[in-house]
Amino acid sequence: MTILTEGTVLWQPSEDRVNESGVQKFINWLAQNKGLIFTDYHSLWNWSVDSLEDFWESVWEYLNIRSSTAYPAVLEKRVMPGAKWFTGARLNYAEHVFRNVRDTQPAVLFQSEHVPLTEISWAELEQKTASIAKTLREYGVKPGDRVVGYIPNIPQAIIAFLACASIGAIWSSCSPDFGTPSVVDRFKQIEPKVLFAVDGYRYNGKSFDRKSVVAELQESLPSLQKTIFVPYLHEHSNTDGLENAVLFPDLLEEKAELAYEQLPFDHPLWILYSSGTTGIPKAIVHPQGGIILQHLTTFCIQNALTPEDRFFWFTTTGWMMWNYLVSTLLVGATVVQYDGSPAYPGSHVLWELAEKSGITFMGISPAFISICMKSGIRPGDQYDLSKLKGIGVTGAPLTSDGFHWTYQHVKKDLWLNSTSGGTDVCTAFVGGTPSLPVRAGEIQCRVLGVKAEAFDDNGNSVVDEVGELVITLPMPTMPVYFWNDPDGTRYRESYFDMYPGYWRHGDWIKIKSGGGCVIYGRSDSTINRQGVRMGTSEIYQAVEGVDEVIDSLVVDLEHLGRQSFLPCFVVLKEGVSLTEELKKTIKDRVRQFVSPRHVPDEIYQVSQIPRTLNGKKMEVPIRKILLGFPIEKAVNPDSMGNPESLPFFIELARTLNH
Repeated sequence: MTILTEGTVLWQPSEDRVNESGVQKFINWLAQNKGLIFTDYHSLWNWSVDSLEDFWESVWEYLNIRSSTAYPAVLEKRVMPGAKWFTGARLNYAEHVFRNVRDTQPAVLFQSEHVPLTEISWAELEQKTASIAKTLREYGVKPGDRVVGYIPNIPQAIIAFLACASIGAIWSSCSPDFGTPSVVDRFKQIEPKVLFAVDGYRYNGKSFDRKSVVAELQESLPSLQKTIFVPYLHEHSNTDGLENAVLFPDLLEEKAELAYEQLPFDHPLWILYSSGTTGIPKAIVHPQGGIILQHLTTFCIQNALTPEDRFFWFTTTGWMMWNYLVSTLLVGATVVQYDGSPAYPGSHVLWELAEKSGITFMGISPAFISICMKSGIRPGDQYDLSKLKGIGVTGAPLTSDGFHWTYQHVKKDLWLNSTSGGTDVCTAFVGGTPSLPVRAGEIQCRVLGVKAEAFDDNGNSVVDEVGELVITLPMPTMPVYFWNDPDGTRYRESYFDMYPGYWRHGDWIKIKSGGGCVIYGRSDSTINRQGVRMGTSEIYQAVEGVDEVIDSLVVDLEHLGRQSFLPCFVVLKEGVSLTEELKKTIKDRVRQFVSPRHVPDEIYQVSQIPRTLNGKKMEVPIRKILLGFPIEKAVNPDSMGNPESLPFFIELARTLNH
């Protein structure tokens, strides 16, 4: 397999594509209405951060943000944390969704492993949201109350969330594949009044009944007053054995009018959670106004989505990309949902969905692209992807090989949008736009209004060098606060300790002089060998470029002056063993494509790579385990997607530290 040179141009937008882009339309509007002239994306980005308040006020006007009251100032003061945006404005997220109601396009398209492709109209979505909102009000739910969902990526989750948003209740969700302790760790700390829960789900061809877990959650959440039970796995599920529970379908029978509570700009919309690799996950509270403004900017201007688009992202309700997916309703686009395994009954399932549902923008992961590459699938030859205009990837850095495969085997005329952001802000720091060329291994640009920089160890901004990803100006979607953090200590410690006054995100990034960016993985898992610092993503690119390797993990065990030891762990194709010859192939590839300094000292075959519930490789916890940290101080197994992968590393740690 050939690794392309980073920066090679793989796609160039046509003149028509540039002129139709949201960026160009916004540039034209600024010229006509503000007398501001910008020649390209990068000059627009410079203005968006240099004149931060003018940019966001222009966006507010351009996107026709609805507020029932005026605001005296866009931003009270450029300070982090504690920035106050659009103080005095009162608005409602759900109102901004349902101003798009129309009959010509469906609001939601849904498919799962056991439910065929189903269409939900805008009228149906509005009516069902109104019925659920009416019920919640009758249960005494009011602005600021918490409502939680133990629920998969299904339409009922969207309806429940939008009902909460219309009232001003705060939504929070977990996927039902989370273990009970993980769900309790998240939900108990926010004291929910109402729980939406499913009877079960199907994944990878298997059924998982969750009714007993719902009963456990009821016992573990003393604040709960009502449970709304969603029959999903079984059509005729009932509430037997559950306390104060009603069936979701029964609540839809009574029709209602949807009312929108007018709420402050910084009123909490939802609570997301850190991955919780150690300790209880942090409960991150996002402001509704910031989410409305940032997500509309991203979709309308940055990404050029329109009401004619059909937007898909493979996600669960336990990941911020679910919230991001739902927010495309703000534009009037159709949300396409899928619940199940992306590789069952084969790696073709999502491409088949793209054809059937007419997806125009498809969000997947680098890991999924790698699976497709290894399986030999050629979606562009096997499916009609004529409506597909763009592919989004996030969750991990996309290798140059991944870029190349997408253009070779999916579609040549395609905008590939590699992005990086975080649960912490529920949006991207760096991403793309269809008005710029796509280069192998690069993220196209810094997002409008986001002053992302690379800092060296002394806090200096650097270009064309790897540094800490730092945000140096406030963003509207930065958390209002963490739940149960009254003095903001945990919030400050999480982002502002290293560079006071600046948000340090914990990723290594290189910002290129041409405007593109490269993410190198988590800064606290960086490999430093003989003074040469290297992000793990570059090593993964080399290791996983070996055909027999499906997945890998690498950690650097240099610590407190001890001799450096760099182990690499690999998951191999079924039936393949780790021979000395294969070890040599892997090492030679790292030597060739990364550097001789970063060749692993030892390679181990494992059945699984430890991952968080959100699917991220657990580099730092595994590093701590192998360095001899007590298990309880290194990792919380309940925060893992596959805790059964831990014993190998625990046993290896005993050997290494003997």
